[in-house]
Amino acid sequence: MAKPPVSVEKLIEDFGPHPAHTPPGGWVGRDDPDKLVKTHCCFCGMQCGIQLKVKKDQVIGFEPWEEFPFNKGKLCPKGVKRYLQGGHPDRLLNPMKNVPGQGFISISWEEAFSTTIKAIQDVRAKNGKDSVAFLSGVSLTNEKSYLIGKFARLGLQTANLDYNGRLCMVSAGAGNKKAFGLDRASNYWEDIVHAEVILLAGTNVAECSPITTDYIWRARDRGAKLIVIDPRVTPIARTCDLHLPVLPGTDSALLLGILRVLIEEGLTNEEFIAEYTSGWEETKAAALALPLEEASRISGIKVEDIVRAGKMWGEAKTSFLMHARGIEHSSKGVDNVVSCINLVLATGRIGRKGCGYATITGQGNGQGGREHGHKCDQLPGNRDISNPAHREYICSVWGCTDEELPGKGHTAPEIMEMIHAGEIKALISICFNPLVSLPDSNFTREALNKLEHYTAIDFFLNETAHHADIVMAGSLHEEEEGTSTSAEGRVIRIKKAVNPPGNAKADTDIILELARRLGRSKFFDHFKTSEDIFNELRVASKGGTADYFGITYERIENELGVFWPCPEIGHPGTPRLWEDLKFKTPDGKAHFNAVKYRPPLEEPDDEYPVVLTTGRVVSHYLSGTQTRRIGGLVDLCPDPYVEIHPTLAARYGIADKDWMRVTSRRGEVVLQAKVVTTIRPDTVFIPYHWPGRKAANNLTIRSYDPVSGIPEYKRACVKIEKSEPPQ
Repeated sequence: MAKPPVSVEKLIEDFGPHPAHTPPGGWVGRDDPDKLVKTHCCFCGMQCGIQLKVKKDQVIGFEPWEEFPFNKGKLCPKGVKRYLQGGHPDRLLNPMKNVPGQGFISISWEEAFSTTIKAIQDVRAKNGKDSVAFLSGVSLTNEKSYLIGKFARLGLQTANLDYNGRLCMVSAGAGNKKAFGLDRASNYWEDIVHAEVILLAGTNVAECSPITTDYIWRARDRGAKLIVIDPRVTPIARTCDLHLPVLPGTDSALLLGILRVLIEEGLTNEEFIAEYTSGWEETKAAALALPLEEASRISGIKVEDIVRAGKMWGEAKTSFLMHARGIEHSSKGVDNVVSCINLVLATGRIGRKGCGYATITGQGNGQGGREHGHKCDQLPGNRDISNPAHREYICSVWGCTDEELPGKGHTAPEIMEMIHAGEIKALISICFNPLVSLPDSNFTREALNKLEHYTAIDFFLNETAHHADIVMAGSLHEEEEGTSTSAEGRVIRIKKAVNPPGNAKADTDIILELARRLGRSKFFDHFKTSEDIFNELRVASKGGTADYFGITYERIENELGVFWPCPEIGHPGTPRLWEDLKFKTPDGKAHFNAVKYRPPLEEPDDEYPVVLTTGRVVSHYLSGTQTRRIGGLVDLCPDPYVEIHPTLAARYGIADKDWMRVTSRRGEVVLQAKVVTTIRPDTVFIPYHWPGRKAANNLTIRSYDPVSGIPEYKRACVKIEKSEPPQ
């Protein structure tokens, strides 16, 4: 039987008008958007501006947002493809429960909420309130970060709250607070362009924060010299003036050597040091206590190159130092950070055009997320949860008593240790994938299997959520209103473009409903919109070192972002810190911090003779939950690999693309070799964005910085051998 003819109107609705019917000006494509939404990329801390194309409540593409001042329309491969994740078939559309023998099945929201609440109440009744923990992520907006901090403490009533920024920025934050009394990049990125010398320490900017590379090239076009400290010749290092291929885990020895050169060559700014700093004599003595020859032996850098680095840095009139996870992912991460700051302070080049220092934030809202409350030792405004005056102020904002506000909790790695030990019995997580991102994956897997109850909130079923009892289908970046804070300290607007699909809910609505069912509505029922949450955040941050009080949604949109601190509505914001050379320390001075070199926990030996370091690739983000679901990014790098120098490869009979086994004291992986000349011959590199038997964190060590609690991702000792392909 013949099908009935399709109407012209139906064809136009499905495919757009025929060219003959196109109005003057050209073809009207079927994917022409209903609207363009000015917002920001959901990935790294650069938070580049982007316009999302929306049609029929779906994101279908993007347009450059050339007016946004940071990236001026430029995007990296992840930014170009980020819009593709929303329609992925893995997207969670319903809450689910894990049924033994069946796996995950869809359930109602009523069952999801009631099961979670009953489990939490049962665990608390038997084991106390702190037997429940909350683990959060810093790809969330400032509003969600603030809400989660408040919810964990006044809703769940637990001290055990932390976030995946513990695996990212905490060493930088602790070092900045030690030196300056405030945790933020000291300069906005435009100052990079005016530097005569740029020093990059442990930061693969071309792959991890590509738009930053544009600022460095602009400085290079003006004649700037570039020094790169990294065990690998990363893309940014290929054309640098001086590459220092440091042995992973020995950065502080190298930095002490450079400081010694500044001292011995008379390149320190004694006037600045005397008037605006403290702690110099102890720091100077520590640098002079390590001979250059010893710094060279430890770090693997030639003495003449250490001297050259010191002279290049010291003789410049303007300079900019930037670092990231390469020096921070270490059991000496805070030592490494303050060692970098010591170089900046010793030459007095801070607080003015072309003279600065910045920590490169890795996660989307790694800056704002660590300022407003979902960190175990912190209250909004970057206040100290152990400080009585700080607690009193937040209690006045939240309408609670000091007795109702829990004290300092435990870090994310400590929480996993406590789960493993049976001290924490129930867990809620949101946008955190610790089975992939925490060190020693086998240990993490064992811990998750010991939980009495686990509820995961996310938009994809990540590897950790496979261990959950209840999974709540949450929201993507573009499905809620909010704000974020970029690596520069610029507070920006995240605009809602579409609604959560299917029966998925906004993360905010999920948290508020959990609070209501726990009987804690009095602390939350005044939140009707994301802007309501932001306005309370503004008040809660007022007077803190991260002061957002003068920032409003309207100002952010009109001014294309506002830099904190911004203490009053009429305040212009603060793109460049320390112009008045008055610091946020108790004595108002910048603090030198003396560092004595400490060896890593693991040293190469006969059984494990090779050093492993880990890191990122340009096409993937963090644990890969999102980017491993975007085809164009998967095609760029479908699997992890082992970078190995030809000399080391030849010693073990390994050729390019051979399969090789890498084994540590914690576990093993079998991956293909990538034989390159751009890595130290005593070191191998594995990117960490993959789960299961491909996970680099099968190998890494549960060793932590004593101040920041960050894991030692950048150094483990391993043995290697040629292998058959994995089964």
